[in-house]
Amino acid sequence: MKKVAILMGSETDRPAMEAALLYLDHFQVPYEVNILSAHRNPEQVAQFAAGARENGFGVLIAGAGMAAHLAGAVKAHSTLPVIGVPLPGGVADGLDALLSTVQMPRGVPVATVSVGKAGAINAAVLAVEILALDDPALHERLEQFRSRGAKL
Repeated sequence: MKKVAILMGSETDRPAMEAALLYLDHFQVPYEVNILSAHRNPEQVAQFAAGARENGFGVLIAGAGMAAHLAGAVKAHSTLPVIGVPLPGGVADGLDALLSTVQMPRGVPVATVSVGKAGAINAAVLAVEILALDDPALHERLEQFRSRGAKL
Protein backbone atom coordinates (compact mmCIF):
# COMPACT_ATOMS: atom_id res chain seq x y z
CA MET A 1 0.00 0.00 0.00
CA LYS A 2 1.17 3.51 -0.78
CA LYS A 3 2.00 5.81 2.15
CA VAL A 4 0.57 9.21 2.96
CA ALA A 5 2.90 12.08 3.81
CA ILE A 6 1.73 14.51 6.47
CA LEU A 7 3.72 17.72 6.13
CA MET A 8 3.52 20.63 8.55
CA GLY A 9 5.05 24.05 8.27
CA SER A 10 6.08 24.07 11.93
CA GLU A 11 5.80 22.13 15.18
CA THR A 12 2.98 24.46 16.30
CA ASP A 13 0.82 22.94 13.53
CA ARG A 14 0.99 19.47 15.11
CA PRO A 15 -2.10 19.71 17.41
CA ALA A 16 -4.44 20.31 14.47
CA MET A 17 -2.73 17.88 12.11
CA GLU A 18 -2.64 15.00 14.61
CA ALA A 19 -6.36 14.51 14.02
CA ALA A 20 -5.47 13.18 10.55
CA LEU A 21 -3.16 10.58 12.09
CA LEU A 22 -6.00 9.04 14.10
CA TYR A 23 -7.99 8.48 10.92
CA LEU A 24 -5.06 7.10 8.95
CA ASP A 25 -4.37 4.72 11.84
CA HIS A 26 -8.02 3.65 11.83
CA PHE A 27 -7.83 2.80 8.11
CA GLN A 28 -4.44 1.10 8.59
CA VAL A 29 -2.80 3.44 6.08
CA PRO A 30 0.94 3.92 6.57
CA TYR A 31 2.15 7.49 6.87
CA GLU A 32 5.14 9.64 7.66
CA VAL A 33 5.08 13.00 9.42
CA ASN A 34 7.58 15.71 8.46
CA ILE A 35 8.01 19.30 9.52
CA LEU A 36 9.08 21.25 6.46
CA SER A 37 8.62 24.96 5.89
CA ALA A 38 8.13 26.45 2.45
CA HIS A 39 9.91 29.54 3.80
CA ARG A 40 12.57 28.24 6.18
CA ASN A 41 13.74 25.19 4.22
CA PRO A 42 12.39 25.40 0.66
CA GLU A 43 15.14 23.18 -0.75
CA GLN A 44 14.14 20.33 1.59
CA VAL A 45 10.48 20.78 0.62
CA ALA A 46 11.38 20.58 -3.06
CA GLN A 47 13.59 17.53 -2.54
CA PHE A 48 10.95 15.70 -0.49
CA ALA A 49 8.16 16.43 -2.98
CA ALA A 50 10.24 15.53 -6.03
CA GLY A 51 11.15 12.13 -4.55
CA ALA A 52 7.82 11.32 -2.91
CA ARG A 53 6.52 8.96 -5.60
CA GLU A 54 9.78 6.99 -5.69
CA ASN A 55 9.73 6.81 -1.88
CA GLY A 56 6.37 5.03 -1.84
CA PHE A 57 3.95 7.88 -1.23
CA GLY A 58 0.58 8.05 -2.95
CA VAL A 59 -0.89 11.23 -1.45
CA LEU A 60 0.70 14.28 0.18
CA ILE A 61 -1.14 16.28 2.86
CA ALA A 62 0.30 19.70 3.66
CA GLY A 63 -0.94 21.72 6.62
CA ALA A 64 0.15 25.29 7.22
CA GLY A 65 -1.19 28.54 8.58
CA MET A 66 -0.67 32.21 7.83
CA ALA A 67 0.52 32.57 4.22
CA ALA A 68 0.21 28.75 3.86
CA HIS A 69 2.52 28.26 0.89
CA LEU A 70 3.48 24.71 1.85
CA ALA A 71 0.86 22.86 -0.23
CA GLY A 72 1.65 24.93 -3.31
CA ALA A 73 5.39 24.51 -2.85
CA VAL A 74 4.91 20.75 -2.55
CA LYS A 75 2.66 20.61 -5.60
CA ALA A 76 5.19 22.56 -7.65
CA HIS A 77 7.56 19.60 -7.34
CA SER A 78 5.20 16.60 -7.50
CA THR A 79 2.53 15.10 -9.72
CA LEU A 80 1.03 13.22 -6.77
CA PRO A 81 -2.29 14.39 -5.35
CA VAL A 82 -1.71 17.15 -2.79
CA ILE A 83 -4.30 18.04 -0.17
CA GLY A 84 -3.87 21.39 1.54
CA VAL A 85 -5.06 21.92 5.10
CA PRO A 86 -5.29 25.61 6.00
CA LEU A 87 -4.61 26.09 9.70
CA PRO A 88 -5.96 28.75 12.04
CA GLY A 89 -3.93 31.70 13.19
CA GLY A 90 -2.82 34.90 11.61
CA VAL A 91 -4.87 38.00 10.97
CA ALA A 92 -8.12 36.29 9.96
CA ASP A 93 -7.76 33.09 12.04
CA GLY A 94 -7.27 30.84 9.03
CA LEU A 95 -9.04 32.74 6.26
CA ASP A 96 -5.67 33.92 4.91
CA ALA A 97 -4.40 30.32 4.92
CA LEU A 98 -7.58 29.10 3.22
CA LEU A 99 -7.34 31.65 0.43
CA SER A 100 -3.64 31.11 -0.22
CA THR A 101 -4.13 27.32 -0.30
CA VAL A 102 -7.17 27.25 -2.56
CA GLN A 103 -5.97 29.89 -5.06
CA MET A 104 -3.56 27.83 -7.13
CA PRO A 105 -2.73 28.59 -10.76
CA ARG A 106 -4.41 26.74 -13.60
CA GLY A 107 -2.91 23.27 -14.07
CA VAL A 108 -1.40 23.08 -10.57
CA PRO A 109 -4.27 21.70 -8.45
CA VAL A 110 -4.21 21.45 -4.69
CA ALA A 111 -7.32 19.91 -3.15
CA THR A 112 -8.22 22.17 -0.24
CA VAL A 113 -10.25 21.22 2.82
CA SER A 114 -11.68 23.30 5.64
CA VAL A 115 -9.60 25.16 8.20
CA GLY A 116 -8.15 23.38 11.22
CA LYS A 117 -8.74 20.02 12.85
CA ALA A 118 -11.89 19.20 10.83
CA GLY A 119 -9.92 19.93 7.68
CA ALA A 120 -7.11 17.62 8.79
CA ILE A 121 -9.64 14.84 9.35
CA ASN A 122 -11.22 15.44 5.93
CA ALA A 123 -7.77 15.44 4.33
CA ALA A 124 -7.05 12.03 5.84
CA VAL A 125 -10.39 10.63 4.66
CA LEU A 126 -9.87 12.08 1.17
CA ALA A 127 -6.39 10.53 1.06
CA VAL A 128 -7.94 7.18 2.01
CA GLU A 129 -10.54 7.57 -0.75
CA ILE A 130 -7.79 8.23 -3.29
CA LEU A 131 -5.73 5.24 -2.18
CA ALA A 132 -8.85 3.03 -2.07
CA LEU A 133 -9.30 3.44 -5.82
CA ASP A 134 -6.72 0.66 -6.30
CA ASP A 135 -7.09 -1.20 -3.01
CA PRO A 136 -10.23 -3.34 -2.49
CA ALA A 137 -9.49 -4.03 1.20
CA LEU A 138 -9.08 -0.33 1.92
CA HIS A 139 -12.26 0.38 -0.04
CA GLU A 140 -14.12 -2.11 2.18
CA ARG A 141 -12.84 -0.36 5.34
CA LEU A 142 -13.99 2.93 3.85
CA GLU A 143 -17.46 1.49 3.13
CA GLN A 144 -17.74 0.27 6.74
CA PHE A 145 -16.67 3.71 8.00
CA ARG A 146 -19.31 5.41 5.88
CA SER A 147 -22.00 2.95 7.00
CA ARG A 148 -21.26 3.98 10.61
CA GLY A 149 -21.91 7.61 9.82
CA ALA A 150 -18.29 8.55 8.94
CA LYS A 151 -17.24 8.65 12.59
CA LEU A 152 -14.57 6.81 14.52
